[in-house]
Amino acid sequence: MVKIYNSLTKTIEEFHPIKENEVMIYVCGPTVYNYIHIGNTRPVIFFDTVVRFFKYLGFKVTYVSNYTDIDDKIINRAKEEHITEEQVTEKYILAFEKTCERLNCLRLDFNPRVTENMSGIIDFIQLLVSKDGAYEVDGDVYFDVAKDPDYGILSGQSIENMLNGVRIDPNLRKRNPIDFNLWKETAEGKNWPSPWSQGRPGWHTECVVMINSIFHGKIDIHGGGSDLKFPHHENEIAQSVCANGHKLANYWMHNGRIDMEGEKMSKSLGNVVWAHELLDRIDYQTFRLMVLNVPYRQPMNYKEELLEQAKKDSEKIYRSYLTIFRQLELSEKTKPAEDEEIKTLRAGFVDAMSDDFNTANAITSVFQMTKLANSLLREKEQNLPRMTAALNLFGDMLWVLGMNFEIKPLSETDVSLVKKWHEARKNKDFQLADELRQQINAKGIIL
Repeated sequence: MVKIYNSLTKTIEEFHPIKENEVMIYVCGPTVYNYIHIGNTRPVIFFDTVVRFFKYLGFKVTYVSNYTDIDDKIINRAKEEHITEEQVTEKYILAFEKTCERLNCLRLDFNPRVTENMSGIIDFIQLLVSKDGAYEVDGDVYFDVAKDPDYGILSGQSIENMLNGVRIDPNLRKRNPIDFNLWKETAEGKNWPSPWSQGRPGWHTECVVMINSIFHGKIDIHGGGSDLKFPHHENEIAQSVCANGHKLANYWMHNGRIDMEGEKMSKSLGNVVWAHELLDRIDYQTFRLMVLNVPYRQPMNYKEELLEQAKKDSEKIYRSYLTIFRQLELSEKTKPAEDEEIKTLRAGFVDAMSDDFNTANAITSVFQMTKLANSLLREKEQNLPRMTAALNLFGDMLWVLGMNFEIKPLSETDVSLVKKWHEARKNKDFQLADELRQQINAKGIIL
């Protein structure tokens, strides 16, 4: 049974899907005005791993993440680069998708854009107005948080405390300082006609509309970074309760941020490590291993030392997987046979991932797998069915963590050459073994 820490209830809960053997997941995506830094990749990597694990368990998963392609930052970027807003968003959507591909992330089922959902957003705001959850003032529309008695349920704040802590809002047209914008009258940047004014929507409405458009109701899991908990996700819940009578998702999941030397990593602060630049100098397996080795709800402090250790660990895992892969490639094909040790390893990995996606403990299982693989290779009389089962489990673990190691199979000529090399070593014909090893190296065969 999969257990999830639900940010909404602040408790660990057993996962019960709305539809049997199906999982509906929505994760807030990027505002596409710049490249993503490594802090932005944490939800990308983590929720990709969540999706992989559910698929490994046999669930049908529908995974959705959006692109926010309307924003002041996009308008400003277009001005800076002397291009259109559409050119800005296309440029950085392509860059984001390329980075996700380099991180070995699975393709999503849907990547909706705000600009593609404008009529639905306008209709939804009209619904909120008709239900007295929103009000219009001189072309702008605001959500009235006072109409939601549970407002603050996700962040654990009361409306009274929010009002006490909020800075004085110069916009005196609001009924409450914490009322948030649903529609903004503006002539700047891309804008659309609406019943209230020529303008564009506020940020907090888009995800509710896109979830309703794709899933047609409540979903299982809504995820994102911890910085989205308030106000973005809080405001999504309030709108969904007003419009549809439910809190949009049964389980709310939030990953911790990645800090830079103890300080929040931020494009505005300039203390960022760009993801695409980091992937130019390390392989994605190393980076995923580093990120997943920290429990997802905890903040992570990026250091080069962590990256170096992850590189060493990744190489160790790869070497172990490669060696057992090659050994079986050079042996007769056989059906796998899991013994109790292998079954226990599989159960340990599944238990770790089922315990609120404890990827750190799952990685411990991977290292236990490397020890088993190495011990199998040392056996004088190799048990090929057991070794085959071990390799299958090894591959399953790595796939769930998104650390697929692509190994090019040997050709028949290569197999013959490697077998001759092994035979020469066995016979202690070191001169022949050295000659054969040179030929193996020249062919680029990795053993």
